[in-house]
Amino acid sequence: MKSVVVVAAHPDDEVLGCAGTIALHSAAGDQVHLIFMADGEISRAGQQAELPARQQAAHAAAAILGVQSVRFLDFADNAMDSVPLLNIVQALEKALQPLKPERIYTHFGGDLNIDHRLTYQAVLTACRPQPGQSVQSIYCFEVPSSTEWTAQQEPAFRPQLFVDISSVQPQVNDALACYAAELRPWPHSRSTQAITLRQQWRGSNVGLAAAEAFMVEREIRVRP
Repeated sequence: MKSVVVVAAHPDDEVLGCAGTIALHSAAGDQVHLIFMADGEISRAGQQAELPARQQAAHAAAAILGVQSVRFLDFADNAMDSVPLLNIVQALEKALQPLKPERIYTHFGGDLNIDHRLTYQAVLTACRPQPGQSVQSIYCFEVPSSTEWTAQQEPAFRPQLFVDISSVQPQVNDALACYAAELRPWPHSRSTQAITLRQQWRGSNVGLAAAEAFMVEREIRVRP
């Protein structure tokens, strides 16, 4: 049994990036925990009242995927760059300490969204590979309308790890439905159709019906 933590910038990123992988970990008996860095709402004019609904959606999706705990660190949406990185790292370290995760899933460092970038940086800093560090592997997921929209000068998302999610597709779809308010009409990349097509395309990259793709940031093995 592993302790697994998904560190996401906003509620819905965890489902968009790795819902199927979360469900598979839960089915295998692993303890999966979610940490959300920012609220996902405050930067939107007049949307502060929607914050409880966004958090309720996160809890509902977590229940569907078999998540053990959900924590919100409550940094302001799309304003994490207004906070010293040290403060962000310290908040994350405090949240991770009791969980002692062996594996972490988080954002790709080249995403367009600034909160995604800073979440990635905070994870790498909080989980630096020093003696006594519990984290053995860090994998970065893609999030539609951020990963593919990054600047051309940034490195592209080029996954090395593909997880077959076809057996948990109903759970993935149900978790996504919890965030219906965050979805957009086709042909937006955050539409239901585009998300399904992306899963199928990632699957087709490696001969599967549907998959989630990850870049390997770190992987430490005690045996080959």
